[in-house]
Amino acid sequence: MVDAGSEDGTRNVARAFGATVLQHAGPTIGAQRNTAIAMATQPWVLALDADERATPELRRSIELLLAAPACQAYRVHMRNRYLGALMERGGWGRDKHVRFFRSSLRYRVNRVHERLDYEGPVADLDGRVDHDSYRDLAHQLTKVNTYARWGASDLQERNVRVGLSHLVFRPLFRFVKCYLFQGAFLEGRRGLVLSVVHAWSAFAKYALLWDAERQQASPVSDEIRAAVSAAAPDKRGRAVRFEHEQTFMHSGALRTSDGFDLAEPSSAVS
Repeated sequence: MVDAGSEDGTRNVARAFGATVLQHAGPTIGAQRNTAIAMATQPWVLALDADERATPELRRSIELLLAAPACQAYRVHMRNRYLGALMERGGWGRDKHVRFFRSSLRYRVNRVHERLDYEGPVADLDGRVDHDSYRDLAHQLTKVNTYARWGASDLQERNVRVGLSHLVFRPLFRFVKCYLFQGAFLEGRRGLVLSVVHAWSAFAKYALLWDAERQQASPVSDEIRAAVSAAAPDKRGRAVRFEHEQTFMHSGALRTSDGFDLAEPSSAVS
């Protein structure tokens, strides 16, 4: 088991059941899984997250498969619970992931939607993995915002530029697809909440990417703001703040709105 810094006793429980516990806060989920795979002592790996459980049917399916495996990797059907009940619509009823594979394979280390690198065909296993997706809605929103930041970073590294369609039509399509085409409306209020959160995740990702582009376009003002908020206390012992996020030139020096001299102006500041 790879632990990324849990504080709820997870490591002790795992050790009590005989697991080898590695403490490794990798840069991505894929990198963490690769750390565990590298320590595996058997030729096959079943990758599970802390909120997932293999069913007895899946165990029997794996035992039968190992007698004559035909592929390097196998998909597992997820049985997802969402906000207290089984979620079969909104795309979740057909949710499958490659989770059983040879230990020679590795995950790609992109931040969002980690994916196993493999060649050749994959097959489906019988049985399910039970997945308790989120503790509550607040937990989901926290994770969605984290994934939105990671997704924006991945897009920025690929030099993706944000257009109006990213901020308007992608979230709208995400909602319509989940709520109407994938039948989440049949799940009542839970389906509506799921669809709205899906749409929000798309909007948040591209809004964060737009914000990163905005900051790159005006690096001087953002650097000044960061420097002041982090390291420029005034005589009253508090951090100097910009009023309305503005600076101005006064008496040949750059000043904040409450009169704190930052530095002599340079040609880069206007």
